[in-house]
Parts: sequence; C-alpha cells; structure tokens
Amino acid sequence: MGKTIAAALAVATVFSLAGFHGRGCGRGQPRDPAEVAARVTARLDEALDGLDATPAQRTAIQGVKDRLVADVLALREGQAAARQALLAEWKAQSPDRNNVHALIDERAAAMTALAHRAADAALEVHAQLTPEQRIKVEARLERFHH
Repeated sequence: MGKTIAAALAVATVFSLAGFHGRGCGRGQPRDPAEVAARVTARLDEALDGLDATPAQRTAIQGVKDRLVADVLALREGQAAARQALLAEWKAQSPDRNNVHALIDERAAAMTALAHRAADAALEVHAQLTPEQRIKVEARLERFHH
C-alpha cells in the first residue's frame, strides 16, 4: 500500500506543477494525445512563468515534461487494450482466471514503472529549481494534495 501511495504522489507532484489534474479516470480530460500534450505544456509554461524560470530551467523542465507525458500517454493506450481484453474475458462462456489476473498484474507493473519514472522526473525538476522556487512549488503541492 505504501508503494501505491508513493507512486501516486510522484505522479501528482510532476503533474501538479503543470496544473494537470485527472478527473475521474480520464473523464473530462482531452483524449487526443496532441491535445493532452498541448494542455500540459500550456499549464507548465504558466507555472514556470510564476516561478520566473530561466530559459535554461524551462528547457530542462519542458524536456522532463515531454518524456513524462509520452510515458503517461503510452500507459493510457495500454489501459484501453487491457479494458478490451478484460471485457473479452467477461464475455467468454468460461473466463480464464489466469488471463484476468495476468492482465491485472501487467497493468499494475506498468503503473509502478510509470510511478518510478515520474518520481525520477520530479527529482530532476527539483534539481533544476532554486530554493526559492522550490518553496513556491511546495506551496502549490500542499494545495494540490489537500
């Protein structure tokens, strides 16, 4: 359970800096990958404006964001395939318990891997910011987590 909470916090940290909040398992968020990337980029630009980020910081942090957005979108694609596979099992006359559990294990492993990459991304962003900027981000994170 602790690993799940840490994973969720890592993803939330990076996306809260960009002001990206998931709503109900993707409901209310754009589905088009380009739209998702554009939305996150715009929100991150606003956050970096509020931090008076230098051009070097912006370049580094936008690179981190690009990698993480690509990872999240890839995970989301995998989720769609997993949902279809689970639905197929449900529709079967005799669903295969091993297949169902294997699908769940595969998705859990993919989410854990994403959480680790998100944690690394958050640490990269942390290293790019000055102590004063980190205090501003900390205040934003506290509002996001409450």
